[in-house]
Amino acid sequence: MLDKMRKIFFMVKKLKTDVFNKQQPYPNTKNLSSQQLDEYYFVFEESPAKLNKLISTFDENGIPLNSAYIDVKEPKLHYYPISIGQYGLAVFHSWLKDKSTGKKAHFLRIADWFYENRTEDERLGVYWLTAVPKPEYRIEKSWKSAFSQSRGLSVLLRAWQLSGDDKLLELCKKALIPFTFDIADGGVTANLKDGHPFYEEYVAAEPTMVLDGHIFSLFGIYDFVRAVPPTVDKNYHELAKKLFNDGIESLIYRLPQFDMGYWLRFNLCQMEHYPAIDPCTIGYLRLVINQLEVLYDITKNEELKKFKNRIVTYNRIGNILRMYLVKYKALKKLSRI
Repeated sequence: MLDKMRKIFFMVKKLKTDVFNKQQPYPNTKNLSSQQLDEYYFVFEESPAKLNKLISTFDENGIPLNSAYIDVKEPKLHYYPISIGQYGLAVFHSWLKDKSTGKKAHFLRIADWFYENRTEDERLGVYWLTAVPKPEYRIEKSWKSAFSQSRGLSVLLRAWQLSGDDKLLELCKKALIPFTFDIADGGVTANLKDGHPFYEEYVAAEPTMVLDGHIFSLFGIYDFVRAVPPTVDKNYHELAKKLFNDGIESLIYRLPQFDMGYWLRFNLCQMEHYPAIDPCTIGYLRLVINQLEVLYDITKNEELKKFKNRIVTYNRIGNILRMYLVKYKALKKLSRI
């Protein structure tokens, strides 16, 4: 009973934040093409309240530690590569503003965390594992993530440009390799073999296909395309370019499947235990709108612009109420309420 009440309180609080937060998730940047990686595609601030509410504390090196999500049976603080990368980019943005030695050192310590905590495999390259379970996707062991790969790339490429340490560039090259393997073969890409690759935020036994995770994965790959031109490494530049272009084509192919006609699905997960439709929250809808704006600015693909313009119209009270009726059923099936 106490556990059920705890979950209900958590979800009600999350719903309140989702409904009454009128701000856009993050400001977009317009620095989208230069070889020098300055601001990320969204301008993150260091404040955990604005950045990631699951960040609870920091270790002695200033590396953030996350709390576990509500449905984890044995919650404990853990290192979450996605959050660590996001916070690292926020520190980097602070350094861009003040050029202080303290911010530079802090950012490079976060880059060092990615270097020291990598898993290296002769076949699969380099990847980062997350140790906290994801019960909704039946993930109990440490898991890979295309989103984690992306965060590692975005942090390490900036650290390489800042420090000139070529070992970081070599690590980034190896971090592209997991994108070339299907999740069935140990990689981070679902549906690689059917010609519509989807970069998985949560690598599970079956595809989970979380929309914002795929798009964030594209940002890290595009950082590599920009930062490592053919004059530096032609082979890996071409690999990153192919991964990015394939990911864009797959996104355009998949976007209609996320469209509920009045709202967006959070994912395309088809596991037997999972809800048939799991709508995204209001905050996620706004985030995806921002992501599509960035991708349109990069690619000038009109299909992305058309889809973005359509879902902008979904964010109104009647659709929100309709969505939350479906969301309630999804949360109940997942035992989150």
